[in-house]
Amino acid sequence: MDLSNLKPAKGSTKNVKRIGRGQGSGRGGTSTRGHKGAGSRSGTSKKIGFEGGQMPLVRRVPKFGFKNINRKEYRAINIETLQNLAEVHNIQVFNPEVLKQHGLTGKNDLVKILGKGELKAKLEVHAHGFSASATSAIEAAGGNAVKL
Repeated sequence: MDLSNLKPAKGSTKNVKRIGRGQGSGRGGTSTRGHKGAGSRSGTSKKIGFEGGQMPLVRRVPKFGFKNINRKEYRAINIETLQNLAEVHNIQVFNPEVLKQHGLTGKNDLVKILGKGELKAKLEVHAHGFSASATSAIEAAGGNAVKL
């Protein structure tokens, strides 16, 4: 082996045709940019969603409805889920950290307890919101509903 046999490792180079390297390369002259216009100059860029002058999709599709920017999204958890967790893991106090540990909520989720199901265990539940039926079910079972 000597310097005349050396080749790059297989897959380490791309077969890219180099532009702007003279007329003999077949990609010299305007370097595939065409003649004149903004696209032929350096430093040009197109807007995101630009479709060559055609009306962009974002503007063709109708807008409707109302998005409230101040809306608070709650992660809903039913009392039947709390009852199951209390039975399986023997938990008496539920707060957002405990719910996060068991994969029911995310890191910054607001939690609202809803009243679907039956609650038998005496639980202390800390959450950001409660439905009326959930509050009455928790208190009927001898527990506490603490709003954060």
